[in-house]
Amino acid sequence: MRVLLTHRSGVAGAVVLAVAAVLALLAPWLVPAEALDVTRVSAGAWQAPAAQHWLGTDHTGRSVALLVVSGAGTSLFVGLTAAVLSVGIGTLVGITSGHFGGVVSGALLRVTDFFLVLPALVLAIALSTVLPRGLGTIVLAIGLTSWPSTARMVRAQTLTIEARPFVERARALGGGHLHVIGRHVVPSVVPLVLVNTTLAVASSIVAESTLAFLGLGDPTRISWGAMLHQAQLHGAVPQRAWWFLLPPGVAIVVVVLAFTLVGRALEAVVTPKR
Repeated sequence: MRVLLTHRSGVAGAVVLAVAAVLALLAPWLVPAEALDVTRVSAGAWQAPAAQHWLGTDHTGRSVALLVVSGAGTSLFVGLTAAVLSVGIGTLVGITSGHFGGVVSGALLRVTDFFLVLPALVLAIALSTVLPRGLGTIVLAIGLTSWPSTARMVRAQTLTIEARPFVERARALGGGHLHVIGRHVVPSVVPLVLVNTTLAVASSIVAESTLAFLGLGDPTRISWGAMLHQAQLHGAVPQRAWWFLLPPGVAIVVVVLAFTLVGRALEAVVTPKR
């Protein structure tokens, strides 16, 4: 922790993430339901930023500031859950492939290579189109298409650990697969997985925003990508309503940058030689 605190960029990213998390958790209390109900809002459409609505209003008269706060929860939830799913699959495949080797490793590597050569965004779009629309579908689509890089990294780390003398000694003393994996491989892989998870969250948020912008998100949920989709669909550019485009876009950039800074800081602590 002391080394981590010396990375000012990582600390700044952690502060930004803490603020975003607090806003997402408090959104149900900060944003009243009637403020987002298009049948109950009283403000006019496409109002420029003013004292009452300091980020202006959208095409239905809803406050853009309240929409940004309300969309934080969806974007962060999808990013975190999709990253956990992706990293979980990649870790399981990487450890299994690196530890057992032989036919198992060859089969898993071929599957990994198959997913690596496929365009992840195209595959995610196909899954989102075929499966029922909802947050679960988005999480599944992102998680199932972004795990190969984690699998490659974990496999390389597993091979490095299992080539060391203490693992050979454990096997000579009768240690089985579960002992070697649980006592030696997993503790050495977890730090790298933690770093990769923070970076995967950033990629998942961008992927969710892309799918929502293309109209493949959950229509019942507000997210930053969905806001950009609505802005494009209802002509924010011809209306010159920059206040409906910039806030969700800036929110995506800031949060993704914050996750990246935290991930780089953790990487410098976990793997200082790199």
